[in-house]
Amino acid sequence: MFEVGVIEEAAAAEVALDPIRSRLLGLLAEPHSATSLAAIVGLPRQKVNYHLKTLEAHGLVELVEERRKGNVNERVMRATAASYVISPVALATVQPDPERSPDRLSARWLLAVAARMVKEVGQLITGGARAGKPVATFALDGTVRFASAADRAAFARDLTAAVTALVSRYHDENTPGGRDHRVVVALYPSVSPQAQSTAADVSPQARTAATDDEES
Repeated sequence: MFEVGVIEEAAAAEVALDPIRSRLLGLLAEPHSATSLAAIVGLPRQKVNYHLKTLEAHGLVELVEERRKGNVNERVMRATAASYVISPVALATVQPDPERSPDRLSARWLLAVAARMVKEVGQLITGGARAGKPVATFALDGTVRFASAADRAAFARDLTAAVTALVSRYHDENTPGGRDHRVVVALYPSVSPQAQSTAADVSPQARTAATDDEES
């Protein structure tokens, strides 16, 4: 089981977003049969089995074992990942594009950049899995609290200068066989645990994140 699975097909996304199937996926972090799941969710076994077959058809669950129970062959299933992220690829005609409105101070532009990263890293994970090769990535995630808006602006300038200097030092346009890597640095207000459930509160902290991901 992977820690995070990437959903790239619109049909698979639709299946995963169904409330009942989404709940089943959560429960299937541990192996279960249709019978045991039916007892937990309060649905007939046949209905749960139908949902499991649909999830299996889209690669969201997998067979762990088959065992005989009375006159029935019981299939024990497990989710293919502990959690899932839906790639913008699944919304091909309306996926965000940072190039459409490159306002680097816009939160929506940052969201478009993040969506592009999810798409590209998802494609790398999918391709790497097919080829049996790992994907080389690097990420930093931290929190900084600013005393003032002026300090935040100064931090952004210093961070930009530092990253620009590093890129200039290590970038080699003419290296034979070299591979481009995308570098993303983001700064945004940190969201408190309470606000994650209410979507109503933003703390005065700011989170910084830097990722270095291979382009497809």
